[in-house]
Amino acid sequence: MLTLATIREAHARIRDSIVRTPVLSNDSLDADAHASLFFKCESFQKIGAFKARGATNAVFLLSDEEARNGVVTHSSGNHAAAVARAAKLRGIPAYVVMPHTVPQAKLQNVRNLGARIELCEPTLAAREAAAQRVIAETGATLVHPFNDYRVMAGQGTATLELLEEQPDLDLILCPIGGGGLISGTAVAAKGLKPGIQIIGVEPAGADDAYRSFKSGAIVPVTPANTIADGLRGTLLDKTFGVIRENVDDVVTVSETAIVQAMRSIWETLKIVVEPSAAVSYAAIVEKKVDVTGRRVGLIVTGGNLDLDSLPWTSAEVL
Repeated sequence: MLTLATIREAHARIRDSIVRTPVLSNDSLDADAHASLFFKCESFQKIGAFKARGATNAVFLLSDEEARNGVVTHSSGNHAAAVARAAKLRGIPAYVVMPHTVPQAKLQNVRNLGARIELCEPTLAAREAAAQRVIAETGATLVHPFNDYRVMAGQGTATLELLEEQPDLDLILCPIGGGGLISGTAVAAKGLKPGIQIIGVEPAGADDAYRSFKSGAIVPVTPANTIADGLRGTLLDKTFGVIRENVDDVVTVSETAIVQAMRSIWETLKIVVEPSAAVSYAAIVEKKVDVTGRRVGLIVTGGNLDLDSLPWTSAEVL
C-alpha cells in the first residue's frame, strides 16, 4: 500500500540515484499571485522529469528473481526513459512499448538508455496488448506508468523534499494525468502535515480526473485533447482510490492558461518547462484557486519538449 512510511523508504532507496531538485521562488510571480509560491523543479531531475523517482523505486524494489527477466512498460514519453534508465542502473533488460507515432528523438533517447523498443499503434489498448505479449515472451515484470504503489511512492519523494525545505506550506498544487504523482504527493503531504490542502490541476480537454473526482466513479475522457501530452492518461483503480481519500479538490485549466503559465515560467524563473509542468501555475494564472496570502507549493513536473514547436508560436492554442 501507499503510506508515508513507504514513501520515506523509497526516498532512502533511490536518493543516491536521483537529483534533489531545487525549489525556486520569484518576487514578481509572488506579487502577481498575492501569495508566496515555491516551485519544486523536477525539470532538473534525471531524464528531465519526476518519472525517474517512481521508476527507480519500482525497479529497485524487485526481488532478484523478479528482476532476472527484466522489466517492461508502455509509455510514449518520460516514463519510458525513466524505466530504461532504472533498468540500466540495476543491470537488467528493459522492454518499452511505444506508439509508432512517437518522435524519433524520444525513440533514440530510450534506445540510448539500453531499452529494447516494441512499436505499436497509438492507442492504450494496443500498448497494453503489446506489453502483455512481451511479458508472455520474456517473463519481464510490468512497471506500470502510474497505477502501481511502488511508482506512486517514488513520486511522493519530491514532496518529502519540498516540505523539508518549506515546512510551512498551506497548499500544494499538482498536475494530474494518470494520478501517480498526485497520489504520492497527497499521501506524503498529508502524512507530514495533516492540515495541508492538496489540489489537483488538469487540462479542461483531458478532464477525466475532474469528472471522476466530482462523480465518485472513474469517468474516462476519450480522446484527450490538450497540448499537455503528459496529462492525457486516465485514472485507474489504485490512483483513483488514493485521490478520493487524500486530495481536497481538482480543478481544470484552459489551453490558453497553460501556454501563458508556461511562458511566464520560462521568462521569469529562467527554466525550460513542458506544458504538463505548467498546469499547476496555470490554475493561479486563471484564478481557479484562491491563493491570496497563502504559501503555495507547485510541482513542476518536467522539461522535455520539442524546442522547434514551442506553443506560443502556434495561433491554434492562443
